[in-house]
Amino acid sequence: MNTLLDFTILSFASLFVIVDPIGLIPAFLAMTHENTIQERARMALMAAMITFFILMLSFFAGQALLNAFGISLPAFEIAGGIVLLLVALDMLQARRTATKETQEEKAEGMTKHDVAITPMAIPMLAGPGAITAVILLKNKAETLAFHLVLLGNIVLVSLLTFFILWIVAIKSKSLSVIAIKIMARLMGLILAAIAVQFILNGLLATGLFS
Repeated sequence: MNTLLDFTILSFASLFVIVDPIGLIPAFLAMTHENTIQERARMALMAAMITFFILMLSFFAGQALLNAFGISLPAFEIAGGIVLLLVALDMLQARRTATKETQEEKAEGMTKHDVAITPMAIPMLAGPGAITAVILLKNKAETLAFHLVLLGNIVLVSLLTFFILWIVAIKSKSLSVIAIKIMARLMGLILAAIAVQFILNGLLATGLFS
């Protein structure tokens, strides 16, 4: 990573796109169609808070988990890049990937009164892709300043997630499905590029192409 600014942009874009609160909007509305505006707003807050907790836990304990299983960083970069690429390909088609949300999880959410913790926060927002992104980004952080930037972006993405879902909770009737799908495709393209870069970095780090 060349500069702190580069890392700031990369880490924010990666986290925001993979958490993908915009892509969650249709499922959020479908799962909470019988709830009041106040209940939706409360669930938006709870989901954002749990997402923040999971991402912070990934930041502080992710590397220890890799070490415990004897997984090298290049191997994790390649595997993580593939996971993110699968998510990105589904986003390019404006659909929710099974990596973040299965039909069974969505169906279960339709029958629950409170969907904030599951399935919204886990796994729809803070799923395997988001956890992978945090671990990969932390390993790219070169100094304390880079670590602080990543922590700041975790906070920012969590706040944006709450703000977006809160707006949806109180303004659901004025949302455009077409605009949401266009945004999903644009973010999918960004995530695909980031995923390919992670894969390339992992391959280069193995020394096979030196």
